[in-house]
Amino acid sequence: MTAPSPAAARPCMGWFNRTVAGAGLTSALGDFCYETTTVILPGFLAVLGVPAAVLGVIEGTADAVASFTKMVSGYIADKLGHRKTLVLVGYGLTPLGQALIAFATGWPLLLAGRLVSWFGKGLRGPLRDAIVTQAVSPETRGRAFGFHRAMDTIGAVIGPLLGVSLLGWAQTWGWEDAAGPFRLVLWLSVIPGVLAVLAFLALVRDPERAPNPALTVVGAVRDLPARFKRYLGAVGLFGIGDFSHSLLILAATHLLTASMGVAQAAQVAGLLYVGRNVVQVAVSYPVGVLADRFGSLPVLAAGYALGTLTAFLTALAFWSGTDSVPALGAIFAVAGLYVAVQEALESTVTADMVEPDTLATSYGALGTVNGAAKFISSTAVGLLWTALSPLVAFGLAALFMAAGTWALRRTARR
Repeated sequence: MTAPSPAAARPCMGWFNRTVAGAGLTSALGDFCYETTTVILPGFLAVLGVPAAVLGVIEGTADAVASFTKMVSGYIADKLGHRKTLVLVGYGLTPLGQALIAFATGWPLLLAGRLVSWFGKGLRGPLRDAIVTQAVSPETRGRAFGFHRAMDTIGAVIGPLLGVSLLGWAQTWGWEDAAGPFRLVLWLSVIPGVLAVLAFLALVRDPERAPNPALTVVGAVRDLPARFKRYLGAVGLFGIGDFSHSLLILAATHLLTASMGVAQAAQVAGLLYVGRNVVQVAVSYPVGVLADRFGSLPVLAAGYALGTLTAFLTALAFWSGTDSVPALGAIFAVAGLYVAVQEALESTVTADMVEPDTLATSYGALGTVNGAAKFISSTAVGLLWTALSPLVAFGLAALFMAAGTWALRRTARR
């Protein structure tokens, strides 16, 4: 039986259909689960006595695992023609990783839990994006992905906000172990992770494509358009500076500790991250509308420029030694702006540049480049922070992000 074409698979009701809504709800629940860990992990590491260099290695290694998983999962999906089962497995691994982190007493189990969660994230990401892409028309991709990323970030707002509140509440219980309140929040975060699996299973319809058994990884990558390869080069260059925002939370924690103490500083830093996510929710859909009107590539280049500004301002904060919450809040707000653009539009630019029969593979290639670059960035920023200074670490990140922005602008002009 011949698989439905992308056009046939698009519902007549427009871009806001069951699949887009279901994928958005699933992402909101998934982010509720693992972003709660993101916001409390730096404080959890602090009470366990784990240094910044280890956090950088953990986050960088997790990003690397996710990136290479994206390449493999995208290839398998294009070769076999179906994707939904792999996406369900990917979402199921996230709460499993949370449970491993909750058991941790040192960095090895923390690393294991983060790897399991990020393996699941890598497995599901490109396949879910390919399903959403084929559920809408090319003219409305920006809006569909803007909505999806907004829903994704709603979970990233509610989860950390509730997590920080629960952490403050649990700290009044009189734990013998300072890590106890953190473990409680981690266990509670497993619940929305399980609900994400059920939501995707029940709501999302996959417009499966005909299998392509002759497809090979080398052949698929070799045949990608030259312009798309240049685009991947710019994404990778920017990504080498695009450090994990767990390190941004840790930066705020360090800057505020002298005036607040580590526990309160960790809570305030977590709330600043929530503020970053609120900004991301607010602008994700408008960013998609702008991209549909003016083109995804120019808007993405503007977002990359904001990413460069984020790293520069973080370095400036360490140079001045600021402990001003409003000043740090401004940095997190700029970070929310650039992440909204980046997450909404990198996928739409990809869809505009490649053929439909290699869409999942192309998303996998994008994820691989992003993850590999972020492995270098997060690891390097953490190590340079510990070995030299955070000023050097974030300053170097800003230089690479600026170079990536310049390369992307050249790609847009071509």
